[in-house]
Amino acid sequence: MDSAPSATQGNSSTPPSARNRRKVATAAALASAVEWYDYFVFGIAAALVLGDSFFPSGSEAAGVLAAFATFAVGFLARPVGGVIAGHLGDKRGRKPMLVLALTVMGVATTGIGLLPSYDSIGIAAPILLVLLRVLQGIAVGAQWGGAMLMATEYAPEGKRGLYGSLVQLGVPIGVVTANSVFLVAGAVTDERTFGSWGWRIPFFIGILVLVLARYIHTRVEETPEFRAAENELAAAEASADAQRSPLGTIMRHHLGTVLLAGGSFAVNTATFYILITGVLDYSTRELHMERTSVLTVSLLVSLTQLALIPASAALSDRIGRLRVYAAGAVGLLIWAIPMFLLIDTASLAWMAVGTFVGSCFLSIMYGPQAALFAELFTAEMRYTGASLGYQISAILGGGLAPFVMVLLLEATGTSMSVSAYIIGLSVIALASIWLLARRAAASRTTVDGAPKAATAKG
Repeated sequence: MDSAPSATQGNSSTPPSARNRRKVATAAALASAVEWYDYFVFGIAAALVLGDSFFPSGSEAAGVLAAFATFAVGFLARPVGGVIAGHLGDKRGRKPMLVLALTVMGVATTGIGLLPSYDSIGIAAPILLVLLRVLQGIAVGAQWGGAMLMATEYAPEGKRGLYGSLVQLGVPIGVVTANSVFLVAGAVTDERTFGSWGWRIPFFIGILVLVLARYIHTRVEETPEFRAAENELAAAEASADAQRSPLGTIMRHHLGTVLLAGGSFAVNTATFYILITGVLDYSTRELHMERTSVLTVSLLVSLTQLALIPASAALSDRIGRLRVYAAGAVGLLIWAIPMFLLIDTASLAWMAVGTFVGSCFLSIMYGPQAALFAELFTAEMRYTGASLGYQISAILGGGLAPFVMVLLLEATGTSMSVSAYIIGLSVIALASIWLLARRAAASRTTVDGAPKAATAKG
């Protein structure tokens, strides 16, 4: 198994009860789901209406590019949230940072729903939209590490992958919920009404995040592994060898691991956001497909991830994280061209097949990813290291992917250029995974030197 201890190990005096483990895992999964819901409603709105409402232009493509650029700003802000919450989460605890992230997300998302359009307040509208999107990015950058560690650090022996996948389920749940709410909003309004205020309804639901934040603050305990690390840190600080900042330790000794983690996952985030936002724009604007039908396909495809993500995570508990993770990356490389050939038919059935198979490979990677990233770092620097690796991949892949997709389509006139983009990121992912496997093998034989991170199960 991995060298990072499970929640039953370490210096905690009494292992958590099964009931407490389930309560914490459920709370972490819900936190992830509502946070990602808030984050995804912006992506759907960017593909459908934000260009017209906040970035009026003579060119429809230019308006979409502006909206997707604002979408990408949230990804650029995510490492900021990861660094701040990572440092404080490694110093002060996982729970308070998760509560803070949920609160910021709830306020920012509700604010977007209330924001007047360009026609009402002029240039202030897109400026405020960008600022609120930055807050969303900071919040989700802070949230992932907290929710992931709340789940994995409470996991029983041999089930860290499965428990981590419960947090990963927040992504498909968020996508399904966001698409469902947009479908309902579109069904109860006509096209004109939807464009003026109907699209705002999904953002108002973001206020429910604040209720969950309050619950976690009052009813969920800190993780046993953090409490054990906190005791060790207090002892170290009482001696001459005080602990340096987690971020400083990461930058000095584990920056390579962080960058490889980011490189390994960029293809997953890029392909995911291409499928849920880029394809939504492409199919409705270029292929002239019906919006409601495309949203329905996206919703149904996301539902399949609810089974595949925990299944791949449980498999990684048995045969190793990197083996399962690499299989997903190989699948994305092979499927990149067939997927867009099927989408280009403009047939709803063939689009469903193309995106479903692509989603399967995404799930195979995403299931073990939380446990894999947690196991790359020891408890006292885990929030910082895992968050940075994840958020770097978000910049390299997710944030720019829909924007890059529109640019590639405009420049080349063919979706094969988007397939080439996915293939390139897949090659980077496989190279990064190979190097992570080599580092893991080397670290198992290392006994001296700089502070050693935990090794992922190979």
